[in-house]
Amino acid sequence: MQEHVDLFVIGAGSGGVRAARMSAQYGAKVAIAEEYRIGGTCVIRGCVPKKFMVYASAYGQGFEEAKGYGWQADNVRFDWKALIAAKDMEIDRLSGIYRRNLGNAGVEMFEERAELAGPDTVRLVPSGRIIKCDKILIATGGTPRALGFAGEEHTITSNEVFHLPEIPNHIVINGGGYIACEFASIFAGLGVKTCLIYRRDLVLRGFDDDVRTHAHNELIRQGVQVITHANIDAVKKTDAGLAVHLDTGVILDCDQVMMATGRVPATDGLGLDAAGVNTARGGAVMVDDFGQTNVPSVFAVGDVTDRISLTPVAIREGAAFADSEFGGRRHSFDHKDVASAVFTQPPVGSVGLSEHEAREKYGQIDIYKSSFRPMRHTVSGSAEKYMMKLVVRTEDQVMVGVHLITDAAPEIIQVAAIAVKAGLTKAEWDETCAVHPTAAEELVLMREKFVPPPLEDGEAV
Repeated sequence: MQEHVDLFVIGAGSGGVRAARMSAQYGAKVAIAEEYRIGGTCVIRGCVPKKFMVYASAYGQGFEEAKGYGWQADNVRFDWKALIAAKDMEIDRLSGIYRRNLGNAGVEMFEERAELAGPDTVRLVPSGRIIKCDKILIATGGTPRALGFAGEEHTITSNEVFHLPEIPNHIVINGGGYIACEFASIFAGLGVKTCLIYRRDLVLRGFDDDVRTHAHNELIRQGVQVITHANIDAVKKTDAGLAVHLDTGVILDCDQVMMATGRVPATDGLGLDAAGVNTARGGAVMVDDFGQTNVPSVFAVGDVTDRISLTPVAIREGAAFADSEFGGRRHSFDHKDVASAVFTQPPVGSVGLSEHEAREKYGQIDIYKSSFRPMRHTVSGSAEKYMMKLVVRTEDQVMVGVHLITDAAPEIIQVAAIAVKAGLTKAEWDETCAVHPTAAEELVLMREKFVPPPLEDGEAV
């Protein structure tokens, strides 16, 4: 006999687990399948282990800065194997918590691949079990993008970087997005000779241009060799390691190459055609505001869709799905003004519209920005600089964007996002008394509008 469930979730990452657990708590009979490990990208091979590496890399800079404050940090050494072991232990603990929470909610778990065999049917591989479902939720997330150049099999991605047996001496990272920049900063902070290859002019495409420029320059200050307007043509094995051939004719010798050219929805072999589910270019599952596909019984949340690829977004989408389909409270997640962070050194925090987006949408906007050396570096001797920028809609002075690069930017932006989401005006920001001495006080002290320099003859706006 075929088994039957009210909901089958494919993918036990953050969004899938939240949807499964809440749906079961609402009384639904729920099953979930995960072919790798319970916890998904964020917990197993994404934000969580990456953040541990960010913490580790920051200590190197901290030891240097401490000298300015009278500390002596001689004979400091770093143990890569110790970091990886500690990281693995914590990941095991977190994965166990996800598993325990699913079990406590009554969710049946299958640790194998699940594929759609129709709009109401799931097939498990390799067991071959067939399960009938009233509803199917796809939450398989994303996977690193492959470019297909010669020798790409000699490279690693953000999946494998967390399991390197030894720390590289010289790593070449291909990409200019947040994953590439974060790992460039991590490895540079750990003392690895680091080179970043990017096909455009400035890293972090999609962020505010001032953020991109500042982050780009800070990577260089940190010691990262940044090569722009270049692509990898081939990677070849040599007696000494690897040779990276660029389309500019340059050849780089290194012992590790990491591909970080973006992620794509993990939909290959999922059986979407068998169920008649529509996908966008690139394979993303197309959904409406409530996560429903063109097939009424099939839904999707998280990075497998073409919306915002962030863990907390997937969690909120999963919760909204459970509320709507099994909790009697139909609603959707609002994707407007979602804050994000990039964990470089210093890190980036951003919420709302960039200057370019705001000008396109509203025409007249006011810009307030400040770049400065933080107080702690006047003694530490570091040349690191912070940057803060406010984007204000001229007609009503409502704050529509906040962009930060400071050591606490990811923490600050969470609170700034509340203000932007609430539609506060610049005057209401300025009424807030500053906390002194902090870098964050600059947010409520910027009074002078930024006036761009006059254009040269023939220069485009």
